[in-house]
Amino acid sequence: MLNSLAYLSLDLLRAFECAARHRSFTVAAAELGTTQPAVSQQIKRLEEQLATRLFDRVYRGIELTDAGRTLFEAVQAGFEAIDQGLAAITLQPQHEVLQVATDFAFAAYWLMPRLHRFHQAHPHVDVSLVTSERSHAMLRADIDVAVLFGDGRFKQGDSHWLFAEEVFPVCSPRLLEGRALPLSAQALLDLPLLHLRGESTSHWFNWAGLFRTLGIHSAPAPGQLRFDNYTLLIQAAIAGQGVAIGWRHLVDALIEQGLLCRPIVETASSALGYYVVLPQRKRRGELIGRFVEWLRGEQSGPQGARSDMIL
Repeated sequence: MLNSLAYLSLDLLRAFECAARHRSFTVAAAELGTTQPAVSQQIKRLEEQLATRLFDRVYRGIELTDAGRTLFEAVQAGFEAIDQGLAAITLQPQHEVLQVATDFAFAAYWLMPRLHRFHQAHPHVDVSLVTSERSHAMLRADIDVAVLFGDGRFKQGDSHWLFAEEVFPVCSPRLLEGRALPLSAQALLDLPLLHLRGESTSHWFNWAGLFRTLGIHSAPAPGQLRFDNYTLLIQAAIAGQGVAIGWRHLVDALIEQGLLCRPIVETASSALGYYVVLPQRKRRGELIGRFVEWLRGEQSGPQGARSDMIL
């Protein structure tokens, strides 16, 4: 602790520095936006607190005493150091936090594997992920950007297309050992199917919808394993426990790594998909714009050519 400054006001030192630099209470008062008597009173208080005369009042002005010169040099050096410190802080890149809302699956399988590239381009930005099982019925007030699944009509804000829904069956290669690939779509009837609980009430493809699209007229087997979380369902597929409905944008990397494979070649698609949602209550700052542009750049496949995402 600086004991010598414990009882001194910086305002008094500022008035002293200004008066000593100009050798005038009047000029100091003009610079400080006050009156000459006020500056004179501040100097008097400082001298009383230090029990030392700092100025000699001479004809047409003031002169520093020996004590005044010593204090002036120290105060000037101190103020210059403070000014340099403040300038250094101002010049430092500001550390910002971006709140991004999405579902577990998108965060785990699409966003997280790519997020390091955003951090490399923007090292002073932290991305804070807010996830739920599917989507957000109501975005929290602190959310800056959301990536949600649906038809693009979201009450939470302005939506901009990211990529469409394209799905196909996926499973562990171990589950298909001894079988000649690719299988026919009808072969799915003989394989254990992994179900997402509640999917029949959502907009997502379920096995019944996928079977209809693939021209399979039999009902899908109910299956012994059901999940309320798509991430867990995919982990079960990787473990060889059955066949899951895989999103192209979410499972492509797992297929490239050999953790999953496609038992059939057919795919199914719909008009639904993932959208970037910008809350209407949020001011469109530069940081949000940079993140959205980065999302656009990370789109994969031919559908990435669409460019209707306008801020």
